[in-house]
Amino acid sequence: MREEIIKLLRSTNREGIEDLIEFLDKTDFYKAPASTRFHGNFEGGLAQHSMKVYEIFKEKVKNSVIDIEVSDDTVIIAALLHDICKVNYYKVDYRNAKNERGEWEKVPYYTVDDTIPYGHGEKSVMMISEYIKLTAEEKYAIRWHMGFTEPKEIYNTIGQAYKKYPIALLLYEADLEATYFFDI
Repeated sequence: MREEIIKLLRSTNREGIEDLIEFLDKTDFYKAPASTRFHGNFEGGLAQHSMKVYEIFKEKVKNSVIDIEVSDDTVIIAALLHDICKVNYYKVDYRNAKNERGEWEKVPYYTVDDTIPYGHGEKSVMMISEYIKLTAEEKYAIRWHMGFTEPKEIYNTIGQAYKKYPIALLLYEADLEATYFFDI
């Protein structure tokens, strides 16, 4: 999976992409879970989730019901890096739980250790921007990929973003589909 992700990122030829790839290698991107308990909550879940979002997003853009032009680079960057905010975010801790024999034992579980409390989508945009220049549509797609799980007070803003940059809605849908249809 790592090699495939790197190959896709390199194919964008973005200035700074090698630095971004090096950054990913220094983090737990390829080993981190995608969440603590909802989807992809296993080692390597984040990378698997990112690849599945990419596969779905690519198809959604290609088969969109409206005429949109999106570069392959944008599809790659937005999909693979939408959850970069989750690197070095989850930690393994232990709790007591009963095993199959009814005996207590320590079992591992994921917990959150957010050392950069800057939101979710906006944090991903910020982190990526430290290495490569994002287009406006990439920024909007990544920022709003959580869609209507955001606080209801900003639903109008989300709707405006989706009208202005329809790929933001497609990325949100791809993220949901990877999560709920594939559990990653």
